[in-house]
Amino acid sequence: MSSLQLLWFILIGVLFAGFFFLEGFDFGVGMSLQTLAHNEKEKDQLVATIGPVWDGNEVWLITAGGAMFASYPFWYSALFSGYYLVLFIILIGLIVRGVSFEFRQKVAPERKNFWNWMLASGSFIVPFFFGILFISMIQGMPLDAKGNMSAGFTDYINLFSLVGGIALTLLSYLHGLNYIALKTIGPIRERAKNYAKFLYGILYVGLVAFAVLLYFRTDFFKLHLLSTLLLLIVIVILTVIANVGVIKNMELLAFSASGLTLISLVTLLFTGLFPRLMISSITTKYDLLITNASSSPYTLRVMSYIALTFLPFVLAYIAWTYYIFRKRIRHDRFTEY
Repeated sequence: MSSLQLLWFILIGVLFAGFFFLEGFDFGVGMSLQTLAHNEKEKDQLVATIGPVWDGNEVWLITAGGAMFASYPFWYSALFSGYYLVLFIILIGLIVRGVSFEFRQKVAPERKNFWNWMLASGSFIVPFFFGILFISMIQGMPLDAKGNMSAGFTDYINLFSLVGGIALTLLSYLHGLNYIALKTIGPIRERAKNYAKFLYGILYVGLVAFAVLLYFRTDFFKLHLLSTLLLLIVIVILTVIANVGVIKNMELLAFSASGLTLISLVTLLFTGLFPRLMISSITTKYDLLITNASSSPYTLRVMSYIALTFLPFVLAYIAWTYYIFRKRIRHDRFTEY
């Protein structure tokens, strides 16, 4: 395995981690539209917290897909063909969610609630089916010698993948609640904290179920015992820190810890996969490996130069955007319908 192959495997993991950290709270805010807000005034306030950043946050996902296509084309082809329907549902969720931001601002007040529901639904669909995708992938899928996947319904939808989908959705929702508490002023701020206090109790149960199923349904503990245990402990500790932050009204701490929990989860999945990209449930001989699924050394080298050139500017722009829109959103800025 070359250093460039390892570098691009890590970079793809970083891109997915960045996506779930940034877009995770977007999904949480979107779901909160119909579960946390009590009126249109509060719904507009919630949308205003992510209005300037939500579309930029989705670029991390596009970049991750593009990086996968360029650096690991065999991984890209196996994943996107084998998970065609799952990814299609995710795409529908992203489209519905994206247009809802615009349409809810332009339609008549009596039709606005429809687009509120579309925004909330799209924000639920995406993390739930990403959880289905990643958890079914680490369990192993029927991948043949040519990298073709012939999977049935239970390969995609099973107890572990459903727990993974629910867990990722709940983590995103809590991350969104912590973001709302950090970014708003008004009644909805306290309501977000109260919801989070209750839901962290449910999350603890979910984490135990996830860890047990990870032990019985994957080979992570067999192949990567130390890193798997350490990352599970880190996830639990970060969850406790976020919970304490909510209770103690330390909003930045709660938000940071919930975001780092999502990053730790992505790290757990990628370290468990290593040095594989796709796991074959037929035989380990058909596993897709980093060493045999990457592009040529020349392609990886050129991509590295391009990434190192433009990455600092992109990160600086993202940091500047969040700095500009750092102020809290007041509830009295909006007119209630």
